[in-house]
Amino acid sequence: MLIIPVERPLNWRNPPFMTLAIILINVLVFFLYQSQDTELLERAVDEYLDADLAQLEAPVYLDYLERGIRLKQDDRMELASTVAEAIEERDAEWLAYVILLDPGFYAMLVKEGTLFWQNDTYFAWQDVRSKIVENYISKISSRRVGLIPADIQLSDLVGYQFLHGGIGHLLGNMIFLFLLGFTVERALGRSKFLIAYLLCGVLSGLFFAAFDHESLVPLVGASGSISGLMGMYVAIFGLQKIRFFYFVGVYFNYFKAPALAILPVWIGKEIYDYWLGEASRVAYMAHAGGLIAGAGMVWLLGKSWLQIKEEFYEPEETEQDDEFRKRYANALSLVSQMEFTKAKARFAALYEQYPDNIGMLEHLYHLEKLDDKDDRYHQHTRQLIDDSLKKNFFSLMLETYKDYLKRVGPASQLEADYHNKVLYACLRNDAVKEAERAFENLKQHPDISPEVLKEACQVLIQDFKKRQQTMKINQYQRMMTQL
Repeated sequence: MLIIPVERPLNWRNPPFMTLAIILINVLVFFLYQSQDTELLERAVDEYLDADLAQLEAPVYLDYLERGIRLKQDDRMELASTVAEAIEERDAEWLAYVILLDPGFYAMLVKEGTLFWQNDTYFAWQDVRSKIVENYISKISSRRVGLIPADIQLSDLVGYQFLHGGIGHLLGNMIFLFLLGFTVERALGRSKFLIAYLLCGVLSGLFFAAFDHESLVPLVGASGSISGLMGMYVAIFGLQKIRFFYFVGVYFNYFKAPALAILPVWIGKEIYDYWLGEASRVAYMAHAGGLIAGAGMVWLLGKSWLQIKEEFYEPEETEQDDEFRKRYANALSLVSQMEFTKAKARFAALYEQYPDNIGMLEHLYHLEKLDDKDDRYHQHTRQLIDDSLKKNFFSLMLETYKDYLKRVGPASQLEADYHNKVLYACLRNDAVKEAERAFENLKQHPDISPEVLKEACQVLIQDFKKRQQTMKINQYQRMMTQL
């Protein structure tokens, strides 16, 4: 059974950069640093087989497994059966891989080897085997950086979180990291998210080691840290009902439930699998520890250091879009009902809330045209021209400029600077005739200075020179001399 929270949709306008960075580091570690592991193991197996150690160790290894099963210290019954078959079939290579990767067995042989072999055999074995372990096995990434419960190092509590046992292990963890990380990162902020993520990994590793403190098998993977994100996720939403995706066998669907109600289900499942589930290499207690650590951190520090950012509780863009569409439709319906005063108030409120939506300002402009004597009409004209220029909406700018001048004529309240802005914009957009009209309006403005007109003339002359229009060049040069 699999249950995943999926309350928040992906928002690529605010990407989870820290989550993506952690994913990238995991991928690079796996393909660059861990890529040496295969070669190291193969060379160890070659030397192991050359020394004919499989024939010597395999019977002892089978006895080691069976003894652990009898004493209920080990649950690898299936492995013991497979080892027995391999011994019978003399599959030395397979036995070599299995035996070399069992550090507990090697530690037992170093300590008790003389109980199985004579002294000369033991010392000869130790000389060869120790070199294989030292030269190859100890250099495998999981042995160097993995978390070994019986020998915990501070650096390993962080390092193990970035190692993985295979491509499937990596891929599965990175998918979950992405699905959970983008929401938790948005809630906490990047730096706090990173610290909380790593701390969850540390605490889940310690929790795992507490239940298997004598084990020499290294723990690797981001599963504990990701479980911490799951704990933080549900603690952030608290008792709020959120959506969960679940998968059972071949059936999957969605359901809604209070976020925190799922936490004991997750923890209970991990503990059940640890005590009563089938034998597995999955670190269930690391998962349980991560869940408890993540949720506990939010509960304990949620009102201080780990406080949720205010913007996290703002409506998602999809919700904002729905609200905008409803209010916009309402404003348009008021226009169709000829309730123009109310419509203007609605469009003004929409523009104030959505200042990047120039369409709301355009609606206001057209509604204000109904009373072109009102100062607000002239004000919205200037504002629409300015916003159109900022957003590079040339057609809207020019249409507004021409429409305004045609409507008000000599009553225009546009400052000289606006005619100048339009002139430059027209030249940038290859609208020369419109630029000349803007120049004429500029020339007729009562407050225009000769210096501004000369500069405008010079700009037009430069443009006509590029077009090699001699008559126009001469026309504006004569005009400059008369200013």
